[in-house]
Amino acid sequence: MKDTTKIKGATYNDDISGLLLNTDIQYTLQDIYFFEAKNITKATLKYLSAKPDKKLAPFTYEWFLQLHKDMFGDVWDWAGKLRQVELSIGVKAYMVSMELKKLVDDLKYWDENKTFSVVETAARLHHRAVQIHPFKNGNGRWSRMLANIYLKQNGLNPTKWNEDLLSKENPHRDDYIESLKMADNGDYSKLIELQSNTI
Repeated sequence: MKDTTKIKGATYNDDISGLLLNTDIQYTLQDIYFFEAKNITKATLKYLSAKPDKKLAPFTYEWFLQLHKDMFGDVWDWAGKLRQVELSIGVKAYMVSMELKKLVDDLKYWDENKTFSVVETAARLHHRAVQIHPFKNGNGRWSRMLANIYLKQNGLNPTKWNEDLLSKENPHRDDYIESLKMADNGDYSKLIELQSNTI
């Protein structure tokens, strides 16, 4: 795995406070990424090995937090806990809880009223989750998983994302960042196109 800590647009830093791994061992960032990937694989199997029902993935405020914990809870003690610090991206920390609740309500409205296609809803969910950036780290991976679970729950295949998406070597990195910036301005077309790249 490539070290993405110095990549513009990535929010990961080398703060290891809250690391749950054996503190007697000196870990590299690549080691930590490896353990995170193992944890995320467990969550992927839990939610994407079969069509997740509403009981497993209810898309509630509490479940949004639980999903993040499922993805990172073996590695970090802050997994599933809303951030209390300001980041270079995302809403102000004091607004995170309110914005996340609004996203849950908006998603419910979109579904009940069939406002958008399933793929567009997944893209909008993905974008808003990234825009809020509710956690200390792992927000991009969490938002992509959130959208993939939504797609799978609605009978579509998950999007094929390269997990090293923010690596300079990834040819899709610029497209992905551009698609999020376009969505910031209300144009979801590019993100919808990327979200349609299914497994």
